[in-house]
Amino acid sequence: MISENAELMRQARESLKGKWGLAIGTFVLLFIIEIIIGVIPILGTIATLIIGGPLELGMIIFCLNIARNNRADVAQIFEGFKRFGPALVAYILVAVFTLLWMLLLIIPGIIAALAYSQTFFILADNEDINPRAAMKQSRMMMDGFKWKFFCLECRFIGWAILCILTLGIGFLWFMPYVTISMTHFYEDLVRFYNEPQSAQASGPSVTSNPIQY
Repeated sequence: MISENAELMRQARESLKGKWGLAIGTFVLLFIIEIIIGVIPILGTIATLIIGGPLELGMIIFCLNIARNNRADVAQIFEGFKRFGPALVAYILVAVFTLLWMLLLIIPGIIAALAYSQTFFILADNEDINPRAAMKQSRMMMDGFKWKFFCLECRFIGWAILCILTLGIGFLWFMPYVTISMTHFYEDLVRFYNEPQSAQASGPSVTSNPIQY
């Protein structure tokens, strides 16, 4: 059974209990790295594109460990570089496919972004899967759940406004809260598709093995 979005947000808060400091510190470090690299003229833009995929994969690995109550530490955001090639290709392909749909109309572009939203979670959970297969599985998993995911994202609009009113300080808590909530969304999809009596029994085969280090 699929959980309500409010429940996924509650699960995120539960996962972050006692780990807010770790999560905030990790996201701040990631932000600083991206800012430092991004300010380099010309080369910064290229470097950001090159490391964007591995850093995103590392962030997902970190968030999965938080959500699954496994050991999590700051160094995990660099784990994506161990799979540099697949992470880079996935990052570029998702961006290109989303942009191509966006060139048609805004709505198709948003739908494409939602369809590919689980790609890096799938890459993190399946070390042998290639980027195109991960994107295909993401589309399959999100079939019928894109609106739900969109509504989950919309639930954070009010929180984002409050963060702006705090001169941006609130974003220190906001970013981990959002990302861990979306991680629980992925975990919920995995459980749904793996339920033997699920109405989606004929859906894609999904694995959710805790990442070990």
